[in-house]
Amino acid sequence: MNYENVVVEKGNDFVASITLNRPQNMNTFNTPLATELNCALLELDADRQVRVIILKGNGRVFSAGIDVSDFFGMDVMAYRQWIECMERPLVTMNSLNKPVIAQIHGVAVANGAGIVAAADLAIAAENARIGLTAINVGLNCIGPVVPVVRSIGRKRALEMLFYGDLYPALEALKMGLINRVVPEADLEKTTREWAAVLAQKSPIALQIAKKAFYAAEDMDYKTAFEYMNEAFPRLCSTKDAAEGIRAFMEKRTPEWKEQ
Repeated sequence: MNYENVVVEKGNDFVASITLNRPQNMNTFNTPLATELNCALLELDADRQVRVIILKGNGRVFSAGIDVSDFFGMDVMAYRQWIECMERPLVTMNSLNKPVIAQIHGVAVANGAGIVAAADLAIAAENARIGLTAINVGLNCIGPVVPVVRSIGRKRALEMLFYGDLYPALEALKMGLINRVVPEADLEKTTREWAAVLAQKSPIALQIAKKAFYAAEDMDYKTAFEYMNEAFPRLCSTKDAAEGIRAFMEKRTPEWKEQ
């Protein structure tokens, strides 16, 4: 697919990146951007030469949310279709086989913050800020808060939802919304190195772990263990599991077959 609102790049290290590419509009989401991002995620998930996906933004910020210039002139049904399109990438990331790492600089607000929370992992520049800011224009981030609450819990998520404040990267780290904070000058390099390390892990083990993790997330404690104890034997029966154990015992680098 030819993209105009995102840039897709594939490396020779099994790491690919998707760059939100509306810098003149602070990478705000409109229908073309949301649609292209969703397609790019699915395309990379199907690519056997890709094991990890980095999601980042071009220009001064990661994403300033939804482009409100598209807001006016719709009926209720049209508003529903519009917001479902904006939020589809947040749902898609959860269902992908491959891990997604969000790389945050500048600000990530509203739908942009939802993207950060929906990603499997997130790394931010130390001067980045994150928030659910739609309340400040009379709306609310009731979609993006879904992955946010699963990252940080009910009390802090409601605080973000109700007040619309921007949180510095270090505070977002303490809240559990992101995984790492690095100097802005090191963000690109550190994210790539982090992704490359992850790409050397067993792809099939990562895929089974991700799917099992999200499936068990909504289960009660005992049921979650039962589910995981079904997933683990499936992993043990794969060729890559045997290869990983043999490589460990033979003190060599494993050769993954994704089988």
